[in-house]
Amino acid sequence: MFKADVQDVAQRAFTGGLPSKTRVNEVLAEAHARYAPHNDGVVADYIPILAEADPSMFGLSLVGVNGHTHQVGDAEIAFSIQSISKAFVFALVCEAIGHNAVHDRVGVNNTGLPFNSVMALELHDGSPMNPMVNAGAIATTAMMPATSGEERWQLIRNGLSRFAGRELMLDGEVYRSESLTNQRNHAIAKLLDSYDRLDANAEDTVDVYTRQCALAVTAQDLAVMGATLADGGVNPITGEQVVSAEVSRDTLAVLASCGMYERSGEWLFEIGLPAKSGVAGGIVAISPGKGALGTYSPPLDEAGNSVRGQRACAYLSRALGLNLFASTPTQNLSVSREESLA
Repeated sequence: MFKADVQDVAQRAFTGGLPSKTRVNEVLAEAHARYAPHNDGVVADYIPILAEADPSMFGLSLVGVNGHTHQVGDAEIAFSIQSISKAFVFALVCEAIGHNAVHDRVGVNNTGLPFNSVMALELHDGSPMNPMVNAGAIATTAMMPATSGEERWQLIRNGLSRFAGRELMLDGEVYRSESLTNQRNHAIAKLLDSYDRLDANAEDTVDVYTRQCALAVTAQDLAVMGATLADGGVNPITGEQVVSAEVSRDTLAVLASCGMYERSGEWLFEIGLPAKSGVAGGIVAISPGKGALGTYSPPLDEAGNSVRGQRACAYLSRALGLNLFASTPTQNLSVSREESLA
């Protein structure tokens, strides 16, 4: 079970912006040096190609809503986005067809079960419950308005590229490896279809979903994508309004409650940031109004979350004052109750 081992790091509690560029660079380097020697966790192998990842790889990136970028270590190493794509596809679909349609079809509550659970569907009468588990993500992908699977794929790839501020490309080797081993996702799609919860052909939808998970990104890309959500849907590098502020808000709310699967409550308690992980070793963690962290380190815990990435996020959240729930006591203690409520 994940526990933040950062009790000796002073909690900076404030609701303003990020510290100076120099301070951010210093803290990022501190986090990298602190956790690079850690060897806990196991590289994912249920997708064969992922087992080939170098477990020593460790990259951190932070991008502010002002466009300032900071990185250390292997922040430019490419890996497959995997489940992190779920958050951004959810945002694109909400932008395309509206908040209520996705909420009604998919839901926003945590299942409390593993990300690829079939039991969760059966226990809830075919409802995926939220878009961050595989069932919900497959249902969400199917909701992207398109006349074919190929058109749906291009809309999703282009949308995620706009979040990243550059064209994202399919990692064909990862796609092929996943396609040969994704029988469980095919079963989930068929089950969704049997409950009339899938808006497109099951086989085509799983193929598109597999491709979106196989897009190649870096920790730097994840930080830019997260910072776009942190800034009301505006990409801080390109200046493009990728999705609306309302969609960004909805996406962050779902990430806070469901983004780290059955560990979401513990993550929010320890770190206090909306976040999403992927089994290739990536994590994106977002501090609204400030910026986002992108991390890459392949060894995972039992829930499928990067071990070094979690520890680095915990350290950086405290040291940089990113926690959503952190605040300082009001300084003007002479203000009366009536004045404070005015």
